[in-house]
Amino acid sequence: MRRLSDLNPGDGGQVRRVIAPASLLRRLYALGLRPGLAIRLVRRAPLGGPLEVQAGESLLALRHTEAQKVYLEVE
Repeated sequence: MRRLSDLNPGDGGQVRRVIAPASLLRRLYALGLRPGLAIRLVRRAPLGGPLEVQAGESLLALRHTEAQKVYLEVE
């Protein structure tokens, strides 16, 4: 398993675990980021900015610290 924050643009996988405090977990689940979801890292903003993630038809922007909490089974 790899963290979402460790992927390179174009890499993807399936969400296996999200380990985060309850408030962040609720936010990520509300965005649709749940175990079993196939996602792909689209791009990283420069200077440690947010990561753009494609989840189905949606594009999500996640902080690097949030992406560190998401563990994937990489394709």
